[in-house]
Amino acid sequence: MGFTIGGIRERRAGSRRRGRGAEGTTVAEYTGLWGWAVVPGARAVAGACSCGESRCPAPGAHPLGFAREVPAGAGADRAADAWAETPGASMLLPVGRAFDVLDVAERTGRRALVRLERMGLPLGPVAVTPTGRAQFFVAPGAAAALPDLLYRMGWDDADLDLRALGAGAHITAPPCDLGGRGPVRWLRPPALDTAAAPPPARLLLGTLAYVCHRS
Repeated sequence: MGFTIGGIRERRAGSRRRGRGAEGTTVAEYTGLWGWAVVPGARAVAGACSCGESRCPAPGAHPLGFAREVPAGAGADRAADAWAETPGASMLLPVGRAFDVLDVAERTGRRALVRLERMGLPLGPVAVTPTGRAQFFVAPGAAAALPDLLYRMGWDDADLDLRALGAGAHITAPPCDLGGRGPVRWLRPPALDTAAAPPPARLLLGTLAYVCHRS
């Protein structure tokens, strides 16, 4: 099923120049500056997913099957030209390559971030979603290691609103809309020293688990 917003397939050629605007620039920043691949994703329009599937399980929050990924390292021209092939698509970041994600309630994430910064711990990017979640970027492998890490820290039996996203998952990249609910935003934007090499999950997990438990 093709991407259906505004008859995209028929407008590709005329959209290439627009792809070099704000969206093309943002994609180029993600791929060239931060070293992340970007995947064209569906959008939610009036409650329906632009993929055209009436029973889409994740409206406006999944990759477009026919669209090609813009690889990490792509320069400005290559990224903009590639993105122009899918005008109107949302930007998704594949998890499990350059980073995994620790996902907690936004209120918990904000409180934990203050603690972590006061402790002087290394931090990667942190995004917040319109659904009330905070997403901490950590080194790849966190999703697979989370149960063991929680066990060793003594939090394995606690009822924590904390999960890890790993290989195979995608997150919506700021400033794109998430499922028609509003934009994803940076709570702590990426920086050159942490974007491509975020901290190990174990450095953040104790504080996140503690604040989750208190919340």
